[in-house]
Amino acid sequence: MRATGKLRAIFGPANRSSLGHDMTDENRKLLAQREAETQQWETVRRPDGSTYVVPRNPDDKSLR
Repeated sequence: MRATGKLRAIFGPANRSSLGHDMTDENRKLLAQREAETQQWETVRRPDGSTYVVPRNPDDKSLR
């Protein structure tokens, strides 16, 4: 067993907070901002299977 596995066996899982709670206004604003940031980029796949990210509109500097 690895060291992290031994620690988890003793102390339990790392995250114990519930995911069933309502989002706060601050979290909603942060989520909206993050979603807007992700809409700015496009993932391009190379023929060898690797991927990279490029701006959808190179002239748009609003979120950079």
